[in-house]
Order: sequence, then C-alpha cells, then structure tokens
Amino acid sequence: MLIVLGAACVSMLVEAFIPRSARHVVQLVLSLAALVASLVWLVKFASEGKAVITAGAAIAIDRPSLFLQGLIVVLGIVSLLMIAERALERGGPFVAQAAITAGSEADRRQAVREPGATEVYPLTLFALGGMMLFVSANDLLTMFVALEVFSLPLYLLCALARRRRLISQEAALKYFLLGAFASAFFLFGLALVYGYSGSVKLGAIHNAHLAGGTPTTAQPEVLFFAGLALLAVGLLFKVAAVPFHVWTPDVYQGAPTPITALMASCTKVAAFGGLLRVLYVAFDGAQWDIQPIVGTLAVLTMVIGGVLAVTQTDIKRLLAYSSVANAGYLLVGALAFNRDGLAWSMFYLAAYGFTVIAAFAVVSLVRDADGEATHLSRWAGLGRRSPLYASVFTFLLLAFAGIPLTSGFTAKFGVFAAAIEGGQTWLVIAGVVGSMILAFPYLRVVVMMWLSEPGEQSPTVSIPGALTSATLMIGVLATLVLGVFPTPVQDLASKAAEFIR
Repeated sequence: MLIVLGAACVSMLVEAFIPRSARHVVQLVLSLAALVASLVWLVKFASEGKAVITAGAAIAIDRPSLFLQGLIVVLGIVSLLMIAERALERGGPFVAQAAITAGSEADRRQAVREPGATEVYPLTLFALGGMMLFVSANDLLTMFVALEVFSLPLYLLCALARRRRLISQEAALKYFLLGAFASAFFLFGLALVYGYSGSVKLGAIHNAHLAGGTPTTAQPEVLFFAGLALLAVGLLFKVAAVPFHVWTPDVYQGAPTPITALMASCTKVAAFGGLLRVLYVAFDGAQWDIQPIVGTLAVLTMVIGGVLAVTQTDIKRLLAYSSVANAGYLLVGALAFNRDGLAWSMFYLAAYGFTVIAAFAVVSLVRDADGEATHLSRWAGLGRRSPLYASVFTFLLLAFAGIPLTSGFTAKFGVFAAAIEGGQTWLVIAGVVGSMILAFPYLRVVVMMWLSEPGEQSPTVSIPGALTSATLMIGVLATLVLGVFPTPVQDLASKAAEFIR
C-alpha cells in the first residue's frame, strides 16, 4: 500500500515538473513499476505465511487481505494498460483539459487534436491504494477513510471522457452525489455501532455482540442492528446491489471505457472485500439475522439485474446490469458464512474481474467517427466484419452466462455449492433462475453479431494497439484457464479463506 500511495504522490509531482510532451511515458512507467513492485512485495510477504494486525490495530494483513490486495494490483495493471492506450484515437480516451466547456469550440478542437490529460495516472494510483487499504481495514473508521480515498478519484475519473463530455460529466455528478449519501449512511452506521460496542475495531464489535454489549455502555441491541443496517447501505452501494444500484448504468455508460473497466473489476473486488471482512469478522455472530434480509436483497439483485439487462439497447448499460446481477451471485457466496463461501467468493471476484476487463476492451474497439459505437443496433453483423473480435466477445458473453469451460461456470458452481452447504438452498434456486434470465440478453447480442445483416453505416472494428491487445489477451486467457483448470487459483483462495481478529 505504501508503495502504491507513495508512487501516487510522486506522480503528482511529475504532473507539476515534467514537460507535457514527456508526461505520458513517464507516468505510465512510474505507475506500472509501482504496481509491479507492490505485487512482488505482496507475494514475498504472503510466502512467509505471516498474519499481523498493525498500525494501532487499524489494519489486518491476513491471508484474505493479501489475496484481495494482490488481485486488485493485478487487475489494476491490466486496467492501466487500457487507460494508457493511445493508438485507438488521437490523444487517447481522456479529455485534454477537464475544465473545457462541453460543446465549445475548444472542446471540439481538443477532441481531434490535443493529447489527453495525464492526471488520470495519479488518480488511478490513489484509487488503487485506497482499495488496498479498504480490504485490509480492521476498524470501521479506517474503512471509511479508505472508502473516501478510492471513491473521490473515481468520481473525477468518470468526468474525463474525451468525447460525449456532457454524459461523462453527468455520470460523475450522479456518482458523486449518490456516493456522498452512501458515505453518510456508512458513517452514521459506524457511530451507532460505536455507541453499542464502545469500539470501532471489528474484533471488539464481535466480542461486544457476543457479550450482549459492554459493561461501560450497556446500550440496547437496537443500536447494533440499526448500525449494521446503515453500514450495509454504504457497502451495498459500492457493490451495486439492488436497491442501491441506480447509479451503475449511468456511470458505466458515461465514464471513459477504461475507467468503466477499472470500476467493474477493481472496485468490485474492493467493495466485496470490505463487505466480506465486515460480515465475517464483526457481524458473524448475527448471521441468522443477516441472512434473511441480505438474502432477499441478493435475490432482488440477481432477478432485477437480469430483467433490466434484457431491456437495454446500449452495450455498456447491458454490462452494467450484468455487473448488478453478478453482485447478487457474489452475495450468495458471502451469505454462506463458511470457509468455502469465502473462498469461492474470492475466486468469483478473480474470474469476473478478468472477464469484464476483456469485455470492455472489445467495446473500446468498435468505433465510428464519433468514437465508440455502443448502441446495440450498431453491433449487428459484427461477426461478418470482424469474426475474430466477435468470437472473442461471444466467448466472454458465454462466460458471463456461466457456460461450462469458462471461468463464469466454475465461479457460479462454487458459490452455489458453498451456499447449499451453508443451508441457503433458496438463494441457489433464485440464482439459477436469475442466471436463466440473464442468459437471454447475452445470447441476444451473440445472435445480433452473427446472424443479423450489417447496417449501412456500420462502425468499424479498430486494430488494437499493443496495450489493448495485451489487455484482451490477459483477460481471455484468464477466463479460459480459470474455466478449464481452476485448481491453482481455487486452492490459493481456499488457503486464504481465514480472517484474523
């Protein structure tokens, strides 16, 4: 974490002192070097088998946090390759100056001539550093600070699209306002839980609940459950669970596609990492109270996400509702409240993260004169114009649908099996029904690509640059390997499935 956050600070100095013409290369090298160094250090520490609570008991460096931090760093590296791509359009996907008025002459000029802003690199590093802190936070106050550290850069990044500036700014504003409300709920829940237990440490909250409160506070249990409910609002907002999902389609559609990929993968890992730690460390003693309520939200998330995905006409909004539905499947694994549920949830995060990054990499390639062509009607006949990328996207959609020999099937099978073992069969039945519903919009896109006639003004599929090609290759290979030979990663997740208090 210190390497990533330190590099983010250095990256800010690069913005101030390095000439504009050299910033892109310097920032990219610095960011990749920091993430690789962080990953090497994580692997080194994990190989020593240590588990410590440090920083005044505010941070827990245990096996789940190391696994999730490593996953955030790896997915961050892959996302950074997309962010750094400049071959698909002149200047890249980001606006040259964030303060340019949308629709003005300066805005039109920067869209076709000027290089994109490089402020995205320090913002991305701060976001990734905050995510790493979030999954390892051992008290609610540190978790809240980490939540803001990774959320605020994302609000800014969403507004930096080079084209379609108004919808990009609208997405950022919606995300910021709703995120501020969610943060307020989280903070209010933190205060109520503190009032009940006399501590913000997760382990102390667990002990206080088992003891029925603390001798010094002796507060009614309603504070505990009210605090838990408000904390859940803040966390479920970040994982995009129903009914806290309304920001997701607008933000996914309006944000620059590389940032959408970053949010769909890394933010999902961070949000669920924090949620798992809170549920399994602080509130596992209340699992019988949690399972029916959060389980109902999981069912609504799976079903509503799938149903609304059917109605979408924009590929980014379709993938947004797919992300909502996948949050429901992850909640099924989390609510198992057993070791397998924790292990398979972490495996699911890895599988979904690589697949969704590759999917958005393909979306960034289908373009016309105005940039990316995301309306589904524009994808008709894509298989005839570019059979290779249509085949890749078909494979990724089948993985989202949970077809065998893909990572999606393995991950869903694992979380469903863990839920049955944990006595949550009703969630598995709802998950199977939700999967059947969600398969329809995926198959509709496949049919449209392969069996529909191309339109008169069909977009072209751009030849990807080296960085986007690397992103696609990593994502597709990971989706295939985790489906055909998932044992190494699953074993790693199983060994990591043990929190410390």
